[in-house]
Amino acid sequence: MGGLTEAQLRAVAGERSYERGLGYVDAVYGIEVGDGWIRASVRGTERYEVRLVPGRRGKLAGTCDCPYGQEGNFCKHLVALGLALIGQQTDLSRGRKSARDRARGLDAWLSGLSREELLALVREETAEDRQLRRRLELRAASARGDLAGIRSRVREMLDIGPFAQYGHVEYADARAYADQAGQAVSAVRSLTGSGRAADAMALAREAIGLLAAAVESVDDSDGRLGQTGSDLADAHHDVCRAARPDPEELAHWLVTHALDDAADLTDIDPLDYEDLLGERGMAALRRYATQAWKANRTGWAEKHLMQRLAKSGRDIDTVIAVHAADLAPNGHTHLLIARELDTAGRAAEALEWAERGIRETEDLATVDTALLDHLTDRYARTDRAADAVALRRDHFAARRTLLAYRQLRAAAGAAAACWPAERERALTLLRADAEATGTRSAPVLVDALVDDEDIDAAWQAVGEFGAHDGQWLTLADHSRPTRPADALNVYLRLAASLTRETGNHAYEQLVSLLLSIRDCHRHLGTPDDFAAYLTTLRAAQKRKRNLMRLMDDHGL
Repeated sequence: MGGLTEAQLRAVAGERSYERGLGYVDAVYGIEVGDGWIRASVRGTERYEVRLVPGRRGKLAGTCDCPYGQEGNFCKHLVALGLALIGQQTDLSRGRKSARDRARGLDAWLSGLSREELLALVREETAEDRQLRRRLELRAASARGDLAGIRSRVREMLDIGPFAQYGHVEYADARAYADQAGQAVSAVRSLTGSGRAADAMALAREAIGLLAAAVESVDDSDGRLGQTGSDLADAHHDVCRAARPDPEELAHWLVTHALDDAADLTDIDPLDYEDLLGERGMAALRRYATQAWKANRTGWAEKHLMQRLAKSGRDIDTVIAVHAADLAPNGHTHLLIARELDTAGRAAEALEWAERGIRETEDLATVDTALLDHLTDRYARTDRAADAVALRRDHFAARRTLLAYRQLRAAAGAAAACWPAERERALTLLRADAEATGTRSAPVLVDALVDDEDIDAAWQAVGEFGAHDGQWLTLADHSRPTRPADALNVYLRLAASLTRETGNHAYEQLVSLLLSIRDCHRHLGTPDDFAAYLTTLRAAQKRKRNLMRLMDDHGL
């Protein structure tokens, strides 16, 4: 292939796809060359069809019907085709000429056949190729205006029966079913092309319903049925443009569809039909949507449709009304309303809704923390630091976590000379919690003191209430320069526990502790004690070769 290089393939595919493509070169077969394209098949998990398109100045593009390729990526199968072309030193110009010659030869041969010979050929091919036969049957039914025949064929195409085992189409058969189901789109468009747009619209809607019912029983991991659903949606939009249905009727169908499970398959947006609906249809659309929402104010689809229509018409009050009709108990919906009002420039109302969300949350321990962040930020912007501190104080009292403690500290820090008093109040609560548990552990108290870098107080707390190993280690790490003897005792205890374990993860942890132990002895001025400790440990652990190697790598 003139001009194509491995470097170009690597650049466009990326290292991972290129490396994986190397293993598929021998799986490439049936290479065909046309004007500006090269096609082939590649054997993988299934047989994939690839199409490589060399562009100007060495640019490459391509398509493949594998799952990765369908996402628009230059996949390993395309890499394999490119490498096969390079390896075979394929001459594109000669290949294109050969393809054109073959096409002309086929055309000349077909042109020379009699009517009877052509019919015999078509009958022979349709007997062998079921998909070709069905495509031609659809064309025939469309040409003679046989709506019942077309509808019958579409139902056959969308029937999972021939592909299903025990009522479900497994992954191995899903692709064949999806290829067949995709022909329903051609059926809809064939009716439109024959001047039967109204019939095509009805058929598109029926096909959407049938496919939505079928997809629940198909392993559509590749997303092929989802693509067919999108194609049917596009076909429906096009036939509506040709049929020009009654705006009221179209609006009713769009709302009904939006509230049906089939909406997930087609992703039809009623607003895409605005030019077809006109003023009368849009009014009907809003009326039907409102009726559906009033009948089910907590339904996700009903709320989404109402909000979509309201936002398109910049009707912020309706957006708020929809949210307000189904308020979450943790204040999340209040936050959504506040954000909508802020965007609309109605800051005072936004603040009122945010504050209401806090008031109406029965237990501040369960409040949406994003609402707290939002309201704290609004208080800070309006010089209400005291209110921000009070909000964080109440939340910490309800939910005594390290994060809540940090947020209280940040809010109090913004209020002049406020933190010392707030800190003492917060630590008093944490000490009371530690005393009440009686479990010899005060995790939040210790974490808060370490986070404040009040190391002496943290040591006092662990001495009084205890701590878990992670906290002991964190405290020791913070204390090596100032309290090396205390830190050393922690490291030695943790190291002793690890010497009884095996596995590389345990060895890595142990070596990290040994480095910390060495640092403590350096601060204490007792390197000889460390050397003696290390000698004893090596003698006891010498059978652990990976540990010995890791210690050597770290100079231990």
